[in-house]
Amino acid sequence: MRITIREGGPDDIPAILAMLDSSVAWLVGEGRTEQWGTAPLSENRKTVESVGRYMDEGVTYLAEADGVPAATLTVTGAPGAYLAHLPPPGEPERYIHWLASDRRFKGNGVGSALLAHAAEETGRAGISLLRVDCYAGADGKLVRYYEGNGFTRTEAYTLANGWRGQVLARRV
Repeated sequence: MRITIREGGPDDIPAILAMLDSSVAWLVGEGRTEQWGTAPLSENRKTVESVGRYMDEGVTYLAEADGVPAATLTVTGAPGAYLAHLPPPGEPERYIHWLASDRRFKGNGVGSALLAHAAEETGRAGISLLRVDCYAGADGKLVRYYEGNGFTRTEAYTLANGWRGQVLARRV
């Protein structure tokens, strides 16, 4: 399988939402509904707006597997407002939003390829800090996934609705 990475644009939003929906369906099938719920994220107006807003604020990348969109993430200059309660890092950063993959490509390294690409692009921009946050509840697999891709745990947090998250950082 050949993985290539390209910049995404507004025309890719349907493919990105399909990847998010694929991830939700997989999580539901695994009995892991606490992260993103049970309904397709493409049906959630706030999620659709968030995908577009982060795309406008930063750069979206898509990993294609043999020419088929397989995974996505967006990189901006800061976390979302939902993390405003956490202390800022005190230096320029790049922040990853909406990492998701089409679960048909699970285990083929498309997500890891995107994370490596985001780190390379961050370094090329002269910035040495790349951060991301993720769901930290249940079995902690997602946190360990990021750790396996060179990230280190920094701040843990809990949102008002009880959703537990973890910020992770990677030096590039």
